[in-house]
Amino acid sequence: MSSALLCRTNRVNSPIFIAFVRNASTSSTSNPNRWKRLAFQLAGGFVATGALGYAWAHSQAIFASGNKAHLVPLPWSFRGPFDSLDHASVRRGFEVYKQVCAACHSMKFLAYRHLVGVTHTEEEAKTLAAQDMITDGPDDQGNMFQRPGKLTDYMPAPYPNDKAAKAGNGGALPPDLSLITLGREDGCNYIFNLLTGYQDQPAGVKGEPGLHYNPYFSGGWIAMAKQLYDDQIEYSDGTKATESQLAKDVTEFLKWTAERDHDDRKRLAIKAVLIFTPLVVLSYHWKRVKWATLKSRKIAFYRPKSKQD
Repeated sequence: MSSALLCRTNRVNSPIFIAFVRNASTSSTSNPNRWKRLAFQLAGGFVATGALGYAWAHSQAIFASGNKAHLVPLPWSFRGPFDSLDHASVRRGFEVYKQVCAACHSMKFLAYRHLVGVTHTEEEAKTLAAQDMITDGPDDQGNMFQRPGKLTDYMPAPYPNDKAAKAGNGGALPPDLSLITLGREDGCNYIFNLLTGYQDQPAGVKGEPGLHYNPYFSGGWIAMAKQLYDDQIEYSDGTKATESQLAKDVTEFLKWTAERDHDDRKRLAIKAVLIFTPLVVLSYHWKRVKWATLKSRKIAFYRPKSKQD
C-alpha cells in the first residue's frame, strides 16, 4: 500500500477522514467480464465483416448482370496512393484530342493556360492558342468578331450550340469531355474499354440504323462510330500510334482535365503523412505520461474508529 494522505478539518468534534491513495492492484487478466466483452466485440466484428462482404459480392453480381460488358481493369500509372500522372502520356493525349476528338466533343472547362508547365511550355501554349480563332466582342460597332486565341481563352467548342451539335451527329449530342472521367463509373477503365471495344454485332442481334455495336456501352449500341485506328496520327515525340496507345493517352489526358490537382493533392498527402505521423506518436506518448499516474490509482475513503468503539 502506498503512502497515506491524512486530511483533517478545522472544526472541533468533526469526523476525521483519512484518504488512502494506493495503486490499483487488479490486473486485466483477473477480470472475467473484460474477456466476455472482448469475445462479444470480436463476434460482432466477424458478423459485420461477413455482412459487408456479402453485400459487396451481391452488388458485383448485380453489376455483372447488367446490360453492358464488365469493364476490364487496367494498371494505370496513377493508381497508387503516391503515384502521379504520366505527363508525357497526357501531352500525347492532348494531341489525340485535338486531331480526333475535338471535331465533335467540346472541352469547355479547359483553358490554354492550364497546359503551361504540365504538357507544354508557355511559348508552345501560346502557339496552340493562336492557331484557333475565338469569337469575341462586341466591338465599337456592336459586332462580334474573330481573333486568334490567347492563353486565357478556353478551348473553342466545335458547334455553336447543342441543337447544332445534334444536327451534325444524327440527333445524338456529343458530351463535353472536361469531366468525363468523373461523370462515368470507373471512368478511366470505361473510356479505354469503350474506345477499343467496337465489335461486329453478334448473330441474331439487330440494332437501329446508324448505331454501332459496343458491348461496353449501356444497351450495346452507340451513335459514335469507331474513332481510333493504328497509325491514325503521328505523335510529336515519335511514339508509335497504335489503337491501344491512342486510347491510353487520350484517357490519361481526360483524367488530367477532370483532376488537374491530382499530382498536387498526392504531394500534399505525402507531406501530411510525414508531418502528422511523428505528431501522433508524440501526442500518444504525452497522453500516456499525463494520465498514467491518474489512471493507475484508486482513492478509497475510510472513517477511522473512535476510542469509544
